[in-house]
Amino acid sequence: MYKNYQAYLKKELSDIKKAGLYKNESVIVTPQRAAIKIDSGKEVLNFCANNYLGLSDNPRLIKAAKKALDTRGYGMSSVRFICGTGDLQKELEKKISEFFGTEDTILYTSCFDANGGVFEPLFGEQDAIISDALNHASIIDGVRLCKAVRYRYANGDMKDLEEQLKKAKKQRYRIIVTDGVFSMDGNVAPVDKIYALAQKYDAMVMVDESHSAGVVGKTGRGTTELYKLRGKVEILTGTLGKSFGGAVGGFTTGKKEIIALLRQRSRPYLFSNSIPPMVAAAGIEMFNMMSRTNKLQDKLHSNTEYFVSKMKAAGFDIKPTQSAICAVMLYDARLSQKMAAKLLQEGIYVVGFYYPVVPKDLARIRVQVSAGHSKAQLDKAIAAFTKIGRELKVLK
Repeated sequence: MYKNYQAYLKKELSDIKKAGLYKNESVIVTPQRAAIKIDSGKEVLNFCANNYLGLSDNPRLIKAAKKALDTRGYGMSSVRFICGTGDLQKELEKKISEFFGTEDTILYTSCFDANGGVFEPLFGEQDAIISDALNHASIIDGVRLCKAVRYRYANGDMKDLEEQLKKAKKQRYRIIVTDGVFSMDGNVAPVDKIYALAQKYDAMVMVDESHSAGVVGKTGRGTTELYKLRGKVEILTGTLGKSFGGAVGGFTTGKKEIIALLRQRSRPYLFSNSIPPMVAAAGIEMFNMMSRTNKLQDKLHSNTEYFVSKMKAAGFDIKPTQSAICAVMLYDARLSQKMAAKLLQEGIYVVGFYYPVVPKDLARIRVQVSAGHSKAQLDKAIAAFTKIGRELKVLK
């Protein structure tokens, strides 16, 4: 059979290439940071990493990870309820709970696993999940694994959310699920209004803080800090792979009974290895750093405001953002790929996004600002965007 299937695959890949939409991966030969070197030998400025706080190559995190390698070894070799739970993993869970003001935390190997494992153990066919239309793929996949009745509301549309909540009143338990920051647009969910509607219609709330933790709120504690809802939202999920060091690992944090049931029944937790001790140790050090100073968040917020204001002044169509994500709207998929390629030649590493990652005819280049960027690096990126924007007639 594979010969026929192989022919089909080759045609699919060929069609993607002909459409100018084939995704190529750049090979990085240095640590992840603001200025990186790719395998061609070219040094470029990285504006497409989730390294919001610039911690991916932080010496203190590296030192903590190395120490854990010496004292706790390389890996755990099984799942926690079988082989035991490392003390560093337990300490990291405590640190996460303290950071977000929640009652308990459970670790996963990624936030994709956290979102994939949260719904099925908690909700059944008598219940309802009301989900934002632009939620991350991991939330969508997690909901698919659950037998609860599904409702969907337009992105950030509170009138539509209220209509869906009215429809869901016949179900036993209801939970509203939203990204904290929507990764393609950079907008922050109106969690205060979501929470108010949840109170009105007797529902719970879950927020994926992957792109908002470390970024949103004065001290980077995410949307619940921004909207003064610390400790009130029932479920938060997030990742250690973005602001919090850029490695691997995810978590669900919230009400203690929810976390306790997830430990008993969440399949990605029960059937996947625990995160390595070195990752847990670096995570602990990262939360210790963030509890002592707000320097990185202040730098990130300043950098983002500067970059967005300068790009708008240059004439670019920028989606409204309250995060470190700046969506430069180009609308045409081919144009997004061409512009990204030309920017790379200018030493600016960015990625163009197009359907099906974003809706059709809404292609864009997503720029991700970091606390690791200097003002000179931001200026270089703005100048390159302006030059290529004029060359491709994006700017008049």
